[in-house]
Formats: sequence, structure tokens, C-alpha cells
Amino acid sequence: MATLAQELTFEQKLDQLARVAIEVGLGLKAGQELVMTASLEAVPLARRITEHAYRAGASLVTTLYADDEATLMRFRHAPDEAFDHAPAWLYDGMGAAFRSGAARLAITGANPLLLSNEDPGKVSRANQSVSKAYRPALELITRHQINWTIVASATPSWAAAMFPDDPPDVALAKLWDAIFATTRIDVDDPVSNWKANDAELHKRATYMNEKRFSALQYRGPGTDFRLGLADDHLWLLSPPTTAPDALAKWPLFPTPRPSPPAASSSSTRSSMRTRPRTSRSARPIRRVSATETRSPKNNSLPKAQMTALFMSTG
Repeated sequence: MATLAQELTFEQKLDQLARVAIEVGLGLKAGQELVMTASLEAVPLARRITEHAYRAGASLVTTLYADDEATLMRFRHAPDEAFDHAPAWLYDGMGAAFRSGAARLAITGANPLLLSNEDPGKVSRANQSVSKAYRPALELITRHQINWTIVASATPSWAAAMFPDDPPDVALAKLWDAIFATTRIDVDDPVSNWKANDAELHKRATYMNEKRFSALQYRGPGTDFRLGLADDHLWLLSPPTTAPDALAKWPLFPTPRPSPPAASSSSTRSSMRTRPRTSRSARPIRRVSATETRSPKNNSLPKAQMTALFMSTG
């Protein structure tokens, strides 16, 4: 599939990202409500996601914005006892929305160093208070009873942390490029591309479950380690969901994808060997070489790719 990264404008890429977030990341259904959180810096992406949500049939989109400057004002001027408090009414409302079938989307990209100079005790207490208040609503997410997803939005502070040696505008552009690449929006039809990727990953998960390897051996430049696997391990893609109509498809979206390799794929047959059968649970060891990565020609992966590529492709 042809890459369009050089042909699309930034606004077009942002729109593609919003579309994929709704149609692939959430799989939003007509009639669903959407609860979204974002920083003020992510307003352009949030607005595009809102548009695509309504185009997909959302009944209502409610967005809660966070302001870094307001957060700092709290840590610098609020009374000490305030850090043992969280707005339980807000999280109770979110939980009620989830129990009524609302989807959840978080736009991430907050300044990773925002509170680095603040009182660590206050930061810890504030986090604990939020965790306690949000727990009932969060359990609906962690149990996959609703469809939810996470979408990245580049911010100057995040870009500076990622690319500290570049000027601010260059660093921000690089971070956006990385986000667009990892979310597969730089192709003719990103939604179809994600669906094809989903089908391929299911094939690989089935292959891995059938082989029942006892360990994975990773070898490459500077790397040589073995990862043992539990006897009853199971390879999965997006976690199973108890939500209606199998709503949660890509809850950890977006995620990185592997870079095109400098060498072709090695033979799967030659990269396997069997450990001595010392017990009933003894199973083959899968060896993963540095050359077993994605082919840039057909955008596909060897059938027997392992953990790293399962995780990095979604």
C-alpha cells in the first residue's frame, strides 16, 4: 500500500488520526455517548475526534479539559489538606456514564516533567486521592466492560523531553511524525490497513498458541537473552471484553510498529530447536534473530514473529 506521508498536509494527517481513533481505536457505535479527556494543547485533535464521533453516530460527546497552569497553581497555593481530596462527584459521574454504555477516550501528551519541582509528598497524596475516587469507574475499563482507547497528541513539553537537542519547532514536528507513523495513518485507507493488520496478528497469535513454545530466545546486536513462558500461556491481541457487541477492539491504541529492516527475513524452520524433554511440560524454544523483522515491500511480517512485534503492532 502506497505511503502518503509526504502528500498529506498536517491538518489531513490530524483528521486521519481522529478518524482511526473513532473507527478503529474505539469502534464507536451509533447511539453511544463518548467521554473524552484532553489537555488544552490537544484541542485541535479533540475537536476532530468529536466531529468523527458524531459522524459515526455518537449521541453525545463530553470532553473534560485539563490545564497545566491551573494544576501548578493548585500545588503552589492550595492548602495542605486539599491534597487528600479528589472530586468524587466527577468520577462517580464518569462511572455512571460507563455503566450506561458510554465509551472512554483519553488524549495523552501531558508534560512529563510538570510536577518535577513540586512537593513529592503532595504529588503522592493527590495521586492516591484520585486513584481512590476513580477506582469504581476505572474497574469498568480494566475489566473491559466498555470500549476505550488512548490517543497521543504531541505537545511542546513532551517534544522537548523526547528530542532535547532539537529546536522546539523541529522537536514538535518530529514527535507528530512519530505519532502519525505509529498510528498507521500515512496510507491510502488507514482503517482498512488496521483491519488487515488485525487479521494478520490473529493469524500469528493462533500460530504461537499452536506451537506452545517453552521460551523465546532473542539474539541481535547487543542482545542475547531468553524469555521463559508459562506452561499455560496464551497469546492474545486486544483483551477480551464483556461489553455489548464486542466493542473493545484496540484499547491500547496507538502503539508503535516495527521499522523496515536492513536485511531480509531468515527462515523460520532454521531458527527453531527443541529443548531436551526432561518433563511433560518441555516444549520447543523459539529463537528470534535480529533479521526477523517486517518486510518493507509488502508491509507484512514473518508468520512466527514473537512478543516484541505483537506488542509493538497493537
